[in-house]
Amino acid sequence: MKKITIHFLHLFVMKNLYRRIIPPSGWRRPVVVLLGIFFALGFYAFYISKAWSYLGDNPETCINCHVMNPQYANWAHNSHHRVTTCNDCHVPHDNIFSKYYFKAMDGLNHATMFTLRMEPQVIIMEEETRPMVQQNCIRCHKKSLGMDYLSRVVPSYHNYLEERYCLDCHRETPHSRVNGLSATPNALNIQHMPGRVPEWLEKQLGTAK
Repeated sequence: MKKITIHFLHLFVMKNLYRRIIPPSGWRRPVVVLLGIFFALGFYAFYISKAWSYLGDNPETCINCHVMNPQYANWAHNSHHRVTTCNDCHVPHDNIFSKYYFKAMDGLNHATMFTLRMEPQVIIMEEETRPMVQQNCIRCHKKSLGMDYLSRVVPSYHNYLEERYCLDCHRETPHSRVNGLSATPNALNIQHMPGRVPEWLEKQLGTAK
């Protein structure tokens, strides 16, 4: 008897919830149309932005937006490109939750900036992300950063690792000091970017292959 009562109580609650959610009969068609438009725009935004690509570590994901071409070009011509991806340096690696939380928040910030055209021509790493990049430098180079052997040979040697950022000295690694399009004009011709220009526009410009 108790189970039957609970079952009917659940049905009653669900029925009331259904009545509250479903719009009045006169509004159902407009609501369905609006929901259809909303989900269609959401799916289109997901598709056109290649949102699924941000779940991985492929460096080419960073040039989904062309303003990152100079950074990609500098990395691709640097020795680091053989052993690292963008996420190796620019994403925390404490645990999987902090990694994807950072990617989600940072991606939302970048999408907003790029969509509203608020980005500067020369993109510079923000100050609050420097400690995270520093930790990633140490994570990869921890064997050579101790320099214990050097302190034995040179008694006056002092390790500045805890006092300065690696980038204070190694500013050209893996990106050059200036990342604007004027400094890396060839970044506009990166071959890893198929389909960035619509076919109809390429035909109009006479650049279609």
